[in-house]
Amino acid sequence: MGYIMDLRNFVGSSPLIMVGSCVLIFNQAGQLLLQRRTDSNDWGTIGGSLELGESLEEAAARELYEEAGLVAESFKFITIISGKDMYYKYPHGDEIYNVMAIYEAQNVHGNPKVNDNESHELKYFSLEEPIENLNPFTKHYLRRAGYIVKW
Repeated sequence: MGYIMDLRNFVGSSPLIMVGSCVLIFNQAGQLLLQRRTDSNDWGTIGGSLELGESLEEAAARELYEEAGLVAESFKFITIISGKDMYYKYPHGDEIYNVMAIYEAQNVHGNPKVNDNESHELKYFSLEEPIENLNPFTKHYLRRAGYIVKW
C-alpha cells in the first residue's frame, strides 16, 4: 500500500478513490478462500490497491502471493465494481471509495498460508451457509460476479 500511504501523508483520512483488484480463489470442493483481516478482524477476499505502474491483473497476482502465498497460472476477469456502495471507512478512520476489479484465480499452486501482516488466518468457506463476521464487500463481490449466495 505504498502509493496509498504516500497519499495519506497529504490528505490525512479524507476520502480517496482507491483502485484495486479482488481475487476469488476456490478449492476443488467449490469453497472460497477468505482471510480474517488484521485491520477490521472480519473475513474478506484476497486483494488490495494498485501500486504505480501496475496493471489490475498484476495487482491481483501480487496480492494473491503477498496475502496467501499462492500463485495462479492465470486470472479470469469477472467485472469492475464502483460507486457510492463501494464507500468504506476503516476502523482507524481512513475513508475510501473503492473501484475494484474482480478476478477468479485459475490453476492455483501452493498451500494457503498467512504471508504478511494483513491477515490473522486464511480459511475456505462454503457458499451454501452464511459466513459469520463477513466483510461488507465480499457478499457484494460474489453477487456481482454471478455466484449464487443463498444467505
